[in-house]
Amino acid sequence: MAGVVLGAVGIDALRRVTDRRELLLASLPLAFAAHQLIEAFVWWGAGGQVSPAWGDAATWAYLLFAYALPVIVPLAVLSTERDARRRRVMAGFAGLGVIVSLVLLASLLRGPVGATAHDLHIAYHVRIPAGRLMTALYVVAVCGALFASTRPTIKWFGVVNAIAVVVLAVTIADGVASLWCVWA
Repeated sequence: MAGVVLGAVGIDALRRVTDRRELLLASLPLAFAAHQLIEAFVWWGAGGQVSPAWGDAATWAYLLFAYALPVIVPLAVLSTERDARRRRVMAGFAGLGVIVSLVLLASLLRGPVGATAHDLHIAYHVRIPAGRLMTALYVVAVCGALFASTRPTIKWFGVVNAIAVVVLAVTIADGVASLWCVWA
């Protein structure tokens, strides 16, 4: 259901684009909609409703997208920013995101990779070196670019996202990847 709602929001966001520099940012809701629809297959795979191959492929697709976000989000926000100094700061967050994404991708390729269904979320299993540090750097790359924006709505979205990820990390540590992506 989240994927369908996000898809509608994404279509509306793209309809409202007035400057081509807004396209990447406006397309994020559609990308998150696809991400949530992919997670439906992860759920079905964990529940035995689709073949293990489909469930595994969905897990990989879900994680590949999630692991690219520390690069995609800063670039999307940077593309809308007009202030040169803020753009440099956002470029730094995008650079940090590249490092985080490469570490996460390497972990994914090393394996093993898995997903377990819980009541309200999927727990994704990937052996990530310095996992807590990588998670913190992930959040810094994504939310830092949002904080650096001169646009108040983008900045506040970053604040709310940072609060959400802290609350999720404290309450449902193994569900952060699944639940934060639904929230975002």
